[in-house]
Amino acid sequence: MKMMEKSFLKDLYEHDVLHENLSVPSLVEKILARSEAVLSETGAIRATTGKYTGRSPKDKFIVKDEITEKDIDWGSVNQPIEEKYFNQLLEKVIHYLKEKDELFSFKGFAGADEKYRLPIQVINEYAWHNLFSRQLFIPPTEEELKNHQPEFTILSAPNFKADPAVDGTNSETFIIISFKKRIILIGGTEYAGEIKKSIFSIMNYLLPKQNVLSMHCSANVGQEGDVALFFGLSGTGKTTLSADPYRRLIGDDEHGWGPNGVFNIEGGCYAKCINLSKEKEPQIYNAIRFGSVLENVILDDNTREPDYDDTSLTENTRAAYPLENIDNIVQPSIAGHPNTIIFLTADASGVLPPISKLSKEQAMYHFLSGYTSKLAGTERGVTKPEATFSACFGAPFLPLAPAKYAEMLGEKIDQYDAKVFLVNTGWTGGPYGVGNRMKLSYTRAMIHSALEGELNNVETVKDEFFGLEIPLHIPGVPDEVLIPKNTWEDKEAYDKTAKELALKFHENFKKFHDAPERIKAAGPAFKG
Repeated sequence: MKMMEKSFLKDLYEHDVLHENLSVPSLVEKILARSEAVLSETGAIRATTGKYTGRSPKDKFIVKDEITEKDIDWGSVNQPIEEKYFNQLLEKVIHYLKEKDELFSFKGFAGADEKYRLPIQVINEYAWHNLFSRQLFIPPTEEELKNHQPEFTILSAPNFKADPAVDGTNSETFIIISFKKRIILIGGTEYAGEIKKSIFSIMNYLLPKQNVLSMHCSANVGQEGDVALFFGLSGTGKTTLSADPYRRLIGDDEHGWGPNGVFNIEGGCYAKCINLSKEKEPQIYNAIRFGSVLENVILDDNTREPDYDDTSLTENTRAAYPLENIDNIVQPSIAGHPNTIIFLTADASGVLPPISKLSKEQAMYHFLSGYTSKLAGTERGVTKPEATFSACFGAPFLPLAPAKYAEMLGEKIDQYDAKVFLVNTGWTGGPYGVGNRMKLSYTRAMIHSALEGELNNVETVKDEFFGLEIPLHIPGVPDEVLIPKNTWEDKEAYDKTAKELALKFHENFKKFHDAPERIKAAGPAFKG
């Protein structure tokens, strides 16, 4: 692999000034000296990303070749691009980067379990992107660095722009994965999240081939060693809810579930900062300090204090920091098999229960459905919550067919008798614009009860539209909040909205026509 890689990247390895695995202080000095970012009052650097303040899913491609042709679930998520376009862009990007005065290289790993970890390299035009990579992935020891041979390399050139007419892209921006050359090209966007999610995408391709389920979820472990998983798309609360002072954090976003249990794919956290406060989320708030990266957060001109409520640049403000900045963590980021699985959804229609118990069949139905609402700022063009179905709560990052991941999850639920809950962190009392976002304190109380096993045998009522089992009493949560219809003033409007959402579920699930009948039957009770 090393010889093949060098044949493509020789010019960059021989660059006059290629900084490899600089320390955090050295990178911060470089960032400030190059005026790439400013220092905030917290000690974190703050960078802005221009017009791209979220991912660009329409600009992401996978090279279609003899390796990927039959494996990839091709479509609007996994868009194919011809090898010739990748090769010419690779040549252009290398030429562009080698003309820079200095470049920044990070060599590290994806995957805390040494049996399944992937040696990676990120070569950056920006020093702040290199600091981001260092904080998000797993850094090597000095000895590991001496023998490190990257098996995948990212070339990040945010100021290089593609020519769609010549390069086969949809715009000036491109995120292209070549599994054949084991290189990822990123250009035309300064949004650092593309670096993180590109590595996640390749792990979602490689791990299932090793009988490891790759998952878009956070994970933590209790004092008794009980493990919990939190699935959900960006903005549903994975990072917030897994940062629990009474439980140790395994990781906040990406995990593998293998024969020995769960392991984190990353070495850091990428937390949303909108409305962040020390009172509501003390662990995340206190984690943002020297060496952390703030993205698109507004600072006071004089004090440089972050204003986490200011969304004038984007609602998708972010903080990247190493796991070590969280007090209660598991080191290394490995734990046993999950006891509890939480599916998080931010239901903008306000009709799903705040928590409900799922049978195995319902769990498989809702995992394949992956219902939530895209929240403002997580993607370009999204300015208010939009209902969406994202298979396995992570469709944008899944190169294989969703059924593959769902089948693996179902087998593991059976094998380890994991309890599954659907938790709505979205709206209550009405839809977006009428109702209110679910109180974080209520959600924490419900999840605590689920994790402690208190909901395993409680009295429940079946939701008339979705067939979900809703607990009637949970300590710390008003009873009326548990039944969504009771929170709406206009009951007819609730019925109408619930029927509309139920039908959206059924319509979406038609694409899983090969799913077993028992799983199809586990969907909403209302069928129109």
